Amino acid sequence: MSARFVDDAQLIEEISKLSDGAVVATTGSGGGLLEPDEVLGAFEAAFLSGRSPTKLTLVHALGLGNKKNSGTNHFAHEGMTRRVIGGHWTWSPAMLELAKENKIEAYSLPSGVIVHLMREIGAKRPGLITKVGLGTFVDPIFDGGKCNESAQEDLVERIEIGTETYLRYLPFGVDAGIVRGTYADEFGNIYATEEAADLDIYNIALAARNSGGKVFAQVREHRSNSDFHARQVAIPGNLIDFVHVVPDQPQTYRGAYDLSLAGIDHMEAHPQSQLNKDIARHIIANRAALEMRKDAIVNFGFGVSADVAGVANAKFPKLNYWSTIEQGIHNGSLMEGDLFGIARNPMAIVSSSDQFDFYSGGGLDQTFLGMAEFDAQGNVNVSHIGSVTSGPGGFIDISQGAKSVVFCGTLTAKGMCLDYQNGRVTVEREGLIKKAVNEVAGITFSGREALARGQDVTYVTERAVFKLQQDGLVLTEIAPGLDLQRDILQQMDFTPAFADLSTMPKSVFEDLHRPEIAAAC
Repeated sequence: MSARFVDDAQLIEEISKLSDGAVVATTGSGGGLLEPDEVLGAFEAAFLSGRSPTKLTLVHALGLGNKKNSGTNHFAHEGMTRRVIGGHWTWSPAMLELAKENKIEAYSLPSGVIVHLMREIGAKRPGLITKVGLGTFVDPIFDGGKCNESAQEDLVERIEIGTETYLRYLPFGVDAGIVRGTYADEFGNIYATEEAADLDIYNIALAARNSGGKVFAQVREHRSNSDFHARQVAIPGNLIDFVHVVPDQPQTYRGAYDLSLAGIDHMEAHPQSQLNKDIARHIIANRAALEMRKDAIVNFGFGVSADVAGVANAKFPKLNYWSTIEQGIHNGSLMEGDLFGIARNPMAIVSSSDQFDFYSGGGLDQTFLGMAEFDAQGNVNVSHIGSVTSGPGGFIDISQGAKSVVFCGTLTAKGMCLDYQNGRVTVEREGLIKKAVNEVAGITFSGREALARGQDVTYVTERAVFKLQQDGLVLTEIAPGLDLQRDILQQMDFTPAFADLSTMPKSVFEDLHRPEIAAAC
């Protein structure tokens, strides 16, 4: 048994043999990480030529695409795709629009759940049984992961095992798996040697192969088996049907291969900025960093919460923390922007399946995550923004598994601007949108479930700090110079409890004399 190497025309021909309604699972993550874009593009080309199967179900654990024409954007055609089960949708506005218009059945599940469900499908077990998602919008007592009116089928159910409640994410067959590596040998073995992550490539290949489907692999080079050793194989060739070689395959959207991102070569990393020119983000990152615990195993989320790592590295080098991200990266210098999820000079790279096992098992000491909305019960929303559901990514898996959770975000949004002079914070312009709401648009983190799990939960904003307690959210700190009623309570849709109110520590503001920060408004 050996995989067949196919050119562009042969690849489209094999794709055209798939049946209408086929289930297609793909790997990939933001910034082009491990994205098999040429194969994804071949599916689009086959459809546009009238040869492709229609009414596909697309499954992807992490968000992939450039918001224009790559990644899941290749499948964003009416008639080509019937259903999407995605962990994160932000990178494909066209797909979000199809979901908004009910032209596809839109589902969003936690990224780790999708990763592990692929493994359970491949092993022919009865779906994924887990507590991940309990009390959130993927729980059947709420939406069951359904994101629009067209999504009617139940993909998850509540079950009882002994005295414990779990969610069972239902299995389904996978007709085509799309994976990527750096090299393939003559036996079809796939090597991800120079990639910045392994993600879920093995799980996807396993699910498709054992479902009786086909596995399409994209690689940069065809090399001899004698060039490698067995321990380098990421996917054994007996799981691969077709290999498509793309000589100019980029490592990420930034282009050529940088071996320091794969942990092969070491490159002197530019230190992460400890300060942000945006005064609000500066305050949030500095205050959140004070929550960091020595020797902790930590996860940092995207956005303002990622700034915490830079502050910790610059100001608290003796914390000796161990950082992880859901893509399977351990330590290293976290990349920013569209390359978030990758690290320069990583200490270890494991599969996202192994990483999510660690998270869901409670191995994470702390996580620092963003928040789009929060309410009096301590619920947080990051998945339901405006009229669309962008999905949680790894947020649910991570936030439920960490012993300590620190949410980071501004109290208001859209136009809010602060200044800091003479030891006092002033709100120069208030935001148009309140983020402390009576009821979040979608529960991505459940305060009630967090209390039941015994988690320590903190909410850090640029002007106030809150803690989750048994009766809900409690205001514990305010920034110096602010008026409690005008600047905080009037900017919230609910009134939190507060007692023994203190002022944020002076160290949070010690660098705000920098001219570029003071002039930010």
